[in-house]
Amino acid sequence: MKAVIRPKDRDAVIQSLRAGVVPRAGQRLIQVGRTREIETMLGDIERVADGGSTFRLVIGEYGSGKTFFLNLVRSIALEKKLVVATADLNPDRRLHASGGQARSLYAELMRNIATRAKPDGGALSGIVEKFVSTAMSEANAAGVDNETIIQQKLEHLKELVNGYDFAEVIAAYCRGHEQGNDKLKSDAVRWLRGEFATKTDARAALGVRTIVDDANMYDQLKLMARFVRLAGFGGLIICLDEMVNLYKLANSQARTSNFEQILRILNDSLQGNAIGLGFIMGGTPEFLLDARRGLYSYPALQGRLSQNSFATGGLVDFSGPVVHLAVLTPEEFFVLLQNIRDVYAFGDSAKHLLPDQGLVSFMEHCANKLGNTYFRTPRTTITSFVNLLAVLEQNKDAKWEQLLGGLEMTADMGAAADLKVEDGDELASFKL
Repeated sequence: MKAVIRPKDRDAVIQSLRAGVVPRAGQRLIQVGRTREIETMLGDIERVADGGSTFRLVIGEYGSGKTFFLNLVRSIALEKKLVVATADLNPDRRLHASGGQARSLYAELMRNIATRAKPDGGALSGIVEKFVSTAMSEANAAGVDNETIIQQKLEHLKELVNGYDFAEVIAAYCRGHEQGNDKLKSDAVRWLRGEFATKTDARAALGVRTIVDDANMYDQLKLMARFVRLAGFGGLIICLDEMVNLYKLANSQARTSNFEQILRILNDSLQGNAIGLGFIMGGTPEFLLDARRGLYSYPALQGRLSQNSFATGGLVDFSGPVVHLAVLTPEEFFVLLQNIRDVYAFGDSAKHLLPDQGLVSFMEHCANKLGNTYFRTPRTTITSFVNLLAVLEQNKDAKWEQLLGGLEMTADMGAAADLKVEDGDELASFKL
């Protein structure tokens, strides 16, 4: 017997699906398929927790479930006691820049940084507090000064870029903790979040000479990864979505600079130079494969990201840095619709609005309208299915047989696979 689904969890999933966006919670209630891909990401998480590093590109069409997959991996990492920071790239947030866009991406990551105890973000203060509290306990047990213990713990960070100032900021937070100085603690967290715009302000507030800027954003992430391990967490996972925005950059030099940053991150991961740090990036096939504007336009990346030539004819290789999201099979899609129907009914099979035959008819209807597109980009079909359930719920006299026989698509879905829309957009919906 299936467990009853709480209204809060049910509404969070259904409302997100109907809006065409990914649920922030409850992914486990509807997840189907892609077992090998999830196992691969689980291996990456365990590698990071063991002090290693990892780099993955998750590639899939618009609406194929990239963001859902990234959120699922995020949830798994949090359960494994890792720290996860997430952000979407856009014109004002990218990996390399000279006008503040890279620092803006770092600041967004720090705003969204999450732990299992604080899964919705804003966990940076708690991470620092945990480190300081643990260090103070050790200092009391050893009968030495608090700052002495903290400096000892952070000593090996000082060899990294910005490492000395990073240690000084943590020490300043400790002083603020001891003295009850909330302003000093707040300034320390602001520096760690990359919110100081000038070095002058940072020096006046904390006595440090550097700030997080475009040039050292990635180095700061490497520092943060080591620090969260010192605070008692397994490591740091960085989830970046909407990587296609780099493909869309009109300036070729800007694209090249960002691709060089990706190459640096990839090389560090492969060589083990980033301790306890993992990157997971979601993008579309053209972002990877386009020889003029995509990652394949940069020869060094093309050589590292090319698919295994022996992985053909249904054979797969998940040991490389690129994970191509497999298309859902009809059987998996049927189970997905069953799961959504079950969530809609609060887990009570007696409240199902549609029988299994109705699910089969719905899939046949979609296949007639969309062809194989509805397997490859399931977001549209899922949204339409939730719309159908909503009509059946609110109109008790409505018959699903009549609705499926009279539904028409509002968009030309025959060309849906060629549409270039943002991940949060809805390609089409059913109407009565």
